[in-house]
Amino acid sequence: MVDKKQPPSTSTAKPGQPPQSTGASTSTSTRKPWVKKTPVDVVLEQIAKQEDRVNDLREELKKEERELQKLQQAKKVLEAS
Repeated sequence: MVDKKQPPSTSTAKPGQPPQSTGASTSTSTRKPWVKKTPVDVVLEQIAKQEDRVNDLREELKKEERELQKLQQAKKVLEAS
């Protein structure tokens, strides 16, 4: 059994995030204050996100259908030769 010892982490920051500073600078942060959402707000937000996803998928489907039509036309030309 191999014993791999790692020093204890002193930072609570996740990988890829800058370490958080402590002190007076956190009170003057530029972050927006957290606003508690009602269950209705959460559901409405989920609906809006799902509508966006569906619209994106519809646009992608239209592009794929146009590409399929082009390929089918090319197939007809090749079969006619």
